[in-house]
Amino acid sequence: MAKPTLEFYGWVIDEINISLLQGICAQISTAMANILANEALEKINHEQSVLLQFSNEIAGVRIKADLECAVINVLRDVLDTKLAMIHTFDDDGFGLTPYMSDTSLFKDVMPSHDERVAIKLTIEEPYTARVVSSKEPVVFNVEEELRTTNSLFAQLWKKVGFQNTYAALLRVGNTNVGTLWLLADYLDPAVVKGICSQISMAIANIQANEKLILYKQQLEQENVYLKEQIKTIYNFTEIIGNGPQMQKVYQLMSLVAESNSTVLILGETGTGKELIARAIHNASPRKDKLMIKVNCAAMPANLIESELFGHEKGAFTGATERRIGKFELANNSTLFLDEIGEMPLEAQVKLLRVIQERELERVGGKDTVKVNVRIVAATNRDLEEEVNAGRFRSDLFYRLNVFPILLPPLRERMEDMEALANFFVSKYNKNTGKNITRISPKAMQQLHSYLWPGNVRELEHLIERSVLMTTDNLLREVYLPKKADTQNAPEENIFSKTLEDMERTFIISALKRCKGKISGAGGAAEVLDIPGNTLHSKMKKLDITKADYFS
Repeated sequence: MAKPTLEFYGWVIDEINISLLQGICAQISTAMANILANEALEKINHEQSVLLQFSNEIAGVRIKADLECAVINVLRDVLDTKLAMIHTFDDDGFGLTPYMSDTSLFKDVMPSHDERVAIKLTIEEPYTARVVSSKEPVVFNVEEELRTTNSLFAQLWKKVGFQNTYAALLRVGNTNVGTLWLLADYLDPAVVKGICSQISMAIANIQANEKLILYKQQLEQENVYLKEQIKTIYNFTEIIGNGPQMQKVYQLMSLVAESNSTVLILGETGTGKELIARAIHNASPRKDKLMIKVNCAAMPANLIESELFGHEKGAFTGATERRIGKFELANNSTLFLDEIGEMPLEAQVKLLRVIQERELERVGGKDTVKVNVRIVAATNRDLEEEVNAGRFRSDLFYRLNVFPILLPPLRERMEDMEALANFFVSKYNKNTGKNITRISPKAMQQLHSYLWPGNVRELEHLIERSVLMTTDNLLREVYLPKKADTQNAPEENIFSKTLEDMERTFIISALKRCKGKISGAGGAAEVLDIPGNTLHSKMKKLDITKADYFS
């Protein structure tokens, strides 16, 4: 019977040498195990080396621009890949905003970098949903995705030319920070996971640092505003006036104060629009935060955007550091846009967007900042006329004109004159060290007979001057501008009346304003700039009786 044989790499070995073969196999197995162990060790050492190098690169990073540079360089030099995109989660945890990417990766394909950055993702987007729900990095094979979904993202990946897309959730503790997207032919998932951990920490630290800087700036600016308010001579806790016109204003204020609705305060210069705005804010749920004021007429057109929305460092010449704008400063509070009718058209467009979307971008920045701001605007212009003339956007007007409040001019609320005058006398007594106890009937008559083109502001300034001119405890005279009342008298329809009718109407109007006083200081004759005897004669000729001007 023939002996069994075994062919081994061309050698014929009989059964006598089986033990030799077993020994050889054992040695080969040991050698292969050693090789595999060495390869595994080398792999671990390589992973640790990559992560250590990456850690060293981003250890000293404090700002986003430095992190972006470090991430892109390490991925390129160590892993031979490029950063497709990092998204960060919005405050609501639902939306994601583009944070950084390697612009060179997509330079030759469409859509453009700016178009990709403009795409707004949420956690419900299919690819993002898979990444967010996975504890490990997710690998998308480009060809397979084209066959199964043929999505726009898969088409874009194909154009770039890599075989796979690697995506992972960026997370610190129990908080989702963002998502990482890489394009490569092959990446070690363990290395990707380690890189994600370090990027997550770096982004969280940068975001925390940015918030600290913004809080610091906000506190500094609020401190400036508080100092300005301390210096102001107004007492914003009380509004003077109880006549029927002001009662209507108070009723409207009480209706709107508790809401978040936009308020548009209309009225002539000097009627107290800012006073009303502050009263609305102080009666609202936002009263614990400072109301921020912007005077739209006082800022140059080229700076108003930076003032409202803020700017990034280097956004323009002179922008040496990041600055938060008035909208961010007024977050969760009230923003008072004074003289809104003076705002340039270009700025109106951007203001409208922020009011509608409740989010903004700083000048020179790409990040979207969400804001919760209540708008109170004021103007002395007729905005409807401004819209018709093309100087004010109609869509912004409709957005602002949610709850209009019209402040009456002082000449239409003369019943409040005495209270206002006494208030300002008391105020300037304290400021000047005077001790004026009352206003003479003559001075009060002067105040009633004047038309007040500058309204309450003009009254305050004239009282201040009169207090300074007074040497005892009685304010005897108010130093009014000469003939300013007749120059600013409202126009009437002169074509429907005779000259005699107009003269009679004008004299009655003067007598009513002077409370029936004909001659002497503050009398109708002084207002009309005619002798008292002449006025008596005209009244007799025109059949003007007390019933006409005391009705």
